[in-house]
Amino acid sequence: MKQDEKLIMEIVNRRARFEFHFIQTFEAGIMLTGTEIKSIRKGAANLNDAFCYFKQQELYVKNLFIAEYELGTSFNHDPRRLRKLLLRTSELNKLLKKVKERGHTIIPVRLYINQRGLAKLEIALAQGKNTYDKRESIKAKDQARELDRIKKIR
Repeated sequence: MKQDEKLIMEIVNRRARFEFHFIQTFEAGIMLTGTEIKSIRKGAANLNDAFCYFKQQELYVKNLFIAEYELGTSFNHDPRRLRKLLLRTSELNKLLKKVKERGHTIIPVRLYINQRGLAKLEIALAQGKNTYDKRESIKAKDQARELDRIKKIR
């Protein structure tokens, strides 16, 4: 993403950085219906339980929660329906090879609407952290917080 682009709406999966080591990130388009994009613009989405998987050489995101649009009619969407992700074939092939390796997974990190009004999902090829890695992350965060506190005092 370019520096000068401003994001209209951004929803982040903060827990993902704590649970996984990110190997590589990709920007994917996401196929949505009209009521889904309206709910995302209001910020009514949640990435916490979401994960990505391959189904017949295509990448899908499951358990991505997008709340029903309150002004929607009987044509409103299912909040946790299966949604197809749009990537280049070369990126899909690269991800498919890596996911077949033991311990690699694809997780959604960030859902945002770019300047052109398109919904994008940033996904990451990730590897799960062990418990001692998580303790190191907590220790590093605490040390950084302590340094910031000391700098503010001086």
